[in-house]
Amino acid sequence: MTVRTPLMLALVLLAPTALAQDKAPAKKLFCWQEKGQRVCSDALPAEAVNAAREEISATSGLRTGGVERAMTEDERSQAAIEVQQRQMDAAAAETRRRTDAAMLLSYRDENDLRRVFNERIAIVDNNVRTASYNTVSLREGLVSLLQTAGNQELAGRPVTAELAANIRQRHAELVRTRRLQHSFETQRAELDVEITDIMQRYRAMKGTNPDAVEEAAGQTPAPTRN
Repeated sequence: MTVRTPLMLALVLLAPTALAQDKAPAKKLFCWQEKGQRVCSDALPAEAVNAAREEISATSGLRTGGVERAMTEDERSQAAIEVQQRQMDAAAAETRRRTDAAMLLSYRDENDLRRVFNERIAIVDNNVRTASYNTVSLREGLVSLLQTAGNQELAGRPVTAELAANIRQRHAELVRTRRLQHSFETQRAELDVEITDIMQRYRAMKGTNPDAVEEAAGQTPAPTRN
């Protein structure tokens, strides 16, 4: 039975029993918080199993141990995510280290490295242009379908099921294409950041003179973006 009793009083009550049974296992008190009150008992009820608690010797009154409260499901999930993130960060750091080492071996100079980046830029820029063209085309087609539906309603005729289905399909395609375009534009912006970062690391590893780097950069024009 759990009794809300001051700790010192609980120790006084348990002391005679503890002294009388010298060979019995040392008794201890469990103390935890329950509804804002400190509760101590020589038995741990089921509802307190997951609570943070202290273990106190019934003989000496000294703290002998303690248990942190059990994590909630959300806390366990968050902890697992944090562990996974640390593992991913460590893997990314190792990949970066290997990439840095590979750059020194793979590219003779900065112009070599720039040529690789220019190829990547051209691919992503082409994706952006294609998605942009498709977005405009789908929007114009959707506007035309909506105008047709509006004209039918103004003429007192119902919009056909086929036309309504075409409008829904064209709208869904437009939404998907816009998302794709946004994704490509984000990739392009991230590529600029990546290139700047890698070029700085490459120069640091090579010990390239900044003035020479600027001169080389001026001699290697970047591809134009439409």
